[in-house]
Amino acid sequence: MNSYLRIIYVVAICLAVGYLSSLVTQSSVETWYPTLEKPFFNPPNWLFAPVWTLLYILMGIAGGMIWTAYESNPEKVKKAMLFFTVQLLLNALWSYLFFGLNNILIALIEIILLALIIYETIHLFKEIKPKAAWLLIPYLAWVLFATVLTASIFWLNR
Repeated sequence: MNSYLRIIYVVAICLAVGYLSSLVTQSSVETWYPTLEKPFFNPPNWLFAPVWTLLYILMGIAGGMIWTAYESNPEKVKKAMLFFTVQLLLNALWSYLFFGLNNILIALIEIILLALIIYETIHLFKEIKPKAAWLLIPYLAWVLFATVLTASIFWLNR
């Protein structure tokens, strides 16, 4: 498979995960989420879809770039892609915990783990293709913001 097809494939997987996560989120955004106390810095709901779409595209490009290096460094690529897959699954799990189960505390614990796994994924990507690592920096920044937001919502609604 050529490099561009690998990148397109990983972007499609990331966008599919985002879409499936949005299905869990959708009903709670209209029912449960509006009942919560939120901090002053809570973004408007309309902002989340475009931000996450961009982040999933950047993640997919980064993951695809790493996959293209498989032939030259299979062991490092396997490890990096394992971490990439784990962070993608944790990303989806957060939506289920927060919006599906309405469990803010467990979602907070999980998003801290997610941020740590993203950080390690960036480190592993940097060893293979530094440009791919840079593409994950906005994602880490957004997840760190989401961590503070989740912690604030937990604190305000305990």
